[in-house]
Amino acid sequence: MSSTAPLPAAPDLTGLLQHASHAMTNRMAAALAEIGLTPRGYCVLLHALPGELTQAQLAELSQQDKTTMVVTMDELERAGLAERRPCPTDRRARIITVTDAGRELAARGGAITARVHGDALEALPEGERAVFASALQRLVGGHLATTADSPRPVRRARQPRQ
Repeated sequence: MSSTAPLPAAPDLTGLLQHASHAMTNRMAAALAEIGLTPRGYCVLLHALPGELTQAQLAELSQQDKTTMVVTMDELERAGLAERRPCPTDRRARIITVTDAGRELAARGGAITARVHGDALEALPEGERAVFASALQRLVGGHLATTADSPRPVRRARQPRQ
C-alpha cells in the first residue's frame, strides 16, 4: 500500500515565484558581469543617477541593508563608478554621486537589463506578455506589497524609515 499526497488544486505559487526569481536573478547577474557590474551595483548606480541622495536613502531604494550598501559602495568607489561626499545638512550622512564612468556603465547596464527582461517576456506568447507583467505589478503593488507578520520570518524585512 502506498500513500501519495493529493495533488494541489492550484499551482504552487510560492515555489513558482521563488524559482522564477532565482532564475532571473542569476541571468541578470551573469549578463551584468559582462560589463563588470553586479545587480546590486547596477541598482545603486541607477537610483543614484539623479543625484543628491544619501547612502541611507539609496539603501532603502535598492532594498539593501546598511552593511550590504557599504560593501556595494566600497566596490563602486574602488571601480571609479561612484563617490561619497559629506552631506551639507547632516555631517553623519554621505551623498552618493555617480561619476562619468558610472553613468556610462549604468546606461550599458540599462540596455542589458532590458535585454534580459525582454528575453524572459519573449518566452511567453505575445498576447500573454502584457497581461503577465501587469498582473505581477498588481500583485507586488497590492496584495504582496508588504510581508505578513510571522513568528519565524524567512529573512528580516527592511523596515521603512520613520
